[in-house]
Amino acid sequence: MKKLFMAVLVITILASVSLFAADGSLEKVKKDGYFTVGLDATFAPMGFRDENEEIVGFDIDLAKEVAKRMGVEVKFKPCEWDGIIFDLRSKNIDMVWNGMTITEQRSKQAAFTTPYLVDGQIIFSRKGNEINKVSELEGKVVGVQLGSSGSQAVERNAIAPKLKEIKKYATNVEALLDLEAGRTDAVVMDAISGKYYNAKKNTLSFSEESLSDEYFAVALRKDDKALLDEINRLLDEMKKDGTFDQISLKWLGTTK
Repeated sequence: MKKLFMAVLVITILASVSLFAADGSLEKVKKDGYFTVGLDATFAPMGFRDENEEIVGFDIDLAKEVAKRMGVEVKFKPCEWDGIIFDLRSKNIDMVWNGMTITEQRSKQAAFTTPYLVDGQIIFSRKGNEINKVSELEGKVVGVQLGSSGSQAVERNAIAPKLKEIKKYATNVEALLDLEAGRTDAVVMDAISGKYYNAKKNTLSFSEESLSDEYFAVALRKDDKALLDEINRLLDEMKKDGTFDQISLKWLGTTK
């Protein structure tokens, strides 16, 4: 019986070591000296190009600080949002760090860190033609970003069959430009990004009513648990020492 117990113990230990060895995600990043973040580089204020064509933003600063504390560099790779999970699973990037909402569908394909920000999908419309409630979208042309949680929020809402049309765009910026030009009646997108865009122009109105409340998190491959755990640890550390609040105040004007 004792020999059997020892054999089982050895097998268990070997299995544990094997599982640990199989997840060399953090070790690989430290060995390479960098990790690669995939993003939609038009998603202000989370990640976007400034007037000098440099990629900046809230998530950019968070990722840079995490990389610094990890002792590595971070590289940013613009991707088509509709295919960004494919890029992640194909190992073209190491993670998606760009205001990505946790959804049931995405959770089947990727692992997510602990949420670091709460957002909502709201309605943006032109001033003078305000749409304040979901019910007021009936018979309207609504713009959304292809593959976005805004698109999902509209398509899964009871209002969807009552819409005149759902127009899909490669980026939220394209959708908002068409809204301003009068080619659509409304755009459904992340409150944070839409309000940031509108703050500079003040041409749009936005609803208090939300189609969905959502949580932003970093998406990684399901096998990369060691790397995910380290990012969680460092984000928690940044929240405790005030660094997260400093970055939030810089880009969002709040420490929420």
